[in-house]
Amino acid sequence: MEPFNVGMSRRTLLRGFGGLAGLGALTACGGGTSSGGASGSGDSGHLRVSVWGGEGEEEAYGARLGVVTEQYSDITTKLEVYPNDAYAQKVQTIISGGSGLDLMQVAEEVHVYSSKNQLLPLDELLDEAGIDLDALVGRTRADIYRYEGQTYAIPDRSGSIILFYNRAHFDAAGVDHPTADWTWDDLVAAATELTDPGAGRWGFGGVTSYHQWWSFVYQNGGRILDEEGRPTVNSDAAVEALQFCGDLALRLGIAPTAEQLANFAGGEASGTTLFAAGNASMNLSGFWNVPGLLEGGEIDFDVAPIWRGPTGIQAVAPYGSAFAIPRNSKNQRAAFSALQVLSSPAGQEYYAVTGGDVPANLEVQNGETFLQPAWADRPVNIGAFAESSEFIIDMPYIPEWNQMQDAMTNGLADFWLGRIDAREALDNIQGQLESIITPANG
Repeated sequence: MEPFNVGMSRRTLLRGFGGLAGLGALTACGGGTSSGGASGSGDSGHLRVSVWGGEGEEEAYGARLGVVTEQYSDITTKLEVYPNDAYAQKVQTIISGGSGLDLMQVAEEVHVYSSKNQLLPLDELLDEAGIDLDALVGRTRADIYRYEGQTYAIPDRSGSIILFYNRAHFDAAGVDHPTADWTWDDLVAAATELTDPGAGRWGFGGVTSYHQWWSFVYQNGGRILDEEGRPTVNSDAAVEALQFCGDLALRLGIAPTAEQLANFAGGEASGTTLFAAGNASMNLSGFWNVPGLLEGGEIDFDVAPIWRGPTGIQAVAPYGSAFAIPRNSKNQRAAFSALQVLSSPAGQEYYAVTGGDVPANLEVQNGETFLQPAWADRPVNIGAFAESSEFIIDMPYIPEWNQMQDAMTNGLADFWLGRIDAREALDNIQGQLESIITPANG
């Protein structure tokens, strides 16, 4: 779950922006000026909405819910913001208690809920409204939130892993800037040229998170689960990809090892912090770092889609979140009306205007407001995010998501330290996953 990162400069920009209905109302509750009949079928029209995050999310989602209440005078909203690490337990308690949320933010754990019959299937409502979700947000991203043939959430935030690179480092070394046509060999060649141990600089920030190494697996023709939902994490393609990721640090020395990260800057370092400090020339991360780096102003950077694998496959893991309607909501029709607004251009424009995140709505994602942002004080290739949306992978958001992540995190600890190779690590993880995961088709 990735929170918004809305800086003060974008808040100032937002206060001066009057063209988007509702964005001036930074309160999470209130009524609008036009009636839409949203509370039919006995709905009260008062919606309880949950998201994770902090103060930035309260402002961002409050503004966006203001767009809803502008369009529907019979809808009011109560926004509840919970800390990231407590969110899943909090909303599960609320749902199980029957007190009822009406809209809830979901991401990787969506099918933990849907598999328990806790979320409302949205297909009939989408059909009634004439909404083609694949056209709205892209088929692969829509598929992430489908389970056993039913749609359980509508994507809200988008984006993917992207390559951040230090232009000054590249230019000083005479290395061509990265493009989407790079290969693994291009990454190694550039990172080798850019690595300077004397200056305490690595050419690449490294690979550790599942978003990162999964991208390499798919680029190499592998998968985490096969099309029937069976674990396939120890395939030859997956093993080769993971070993390549580890070798960048442990064999080639062009990325920091886990031990080097632990000893750098008091043990708080990551690829992201190394890049921001100028100690890494490239790093894989998400959109939220673009505004932060621009505001910091110390790094001359740009972004590019990440590379192709040896098989020529273009693949990248997505970030993002969606909104779902709990099945025990007493205001399902009103909640869906609100969800329609939040996924519409008007409801998504907030992201483009403020730099809060990548809009899931493809019209907004490909629009000038997002691609030529007023909040950016220097050119950045924002179009790389829209380009990457064309080759995101079908993330396995399965009901056993939490158990799968635990197995992978624990099973890879010794691999990242160089104590075991990729084959041993993934064989062990494969065995655990086979005991954990029940394919959707039984």
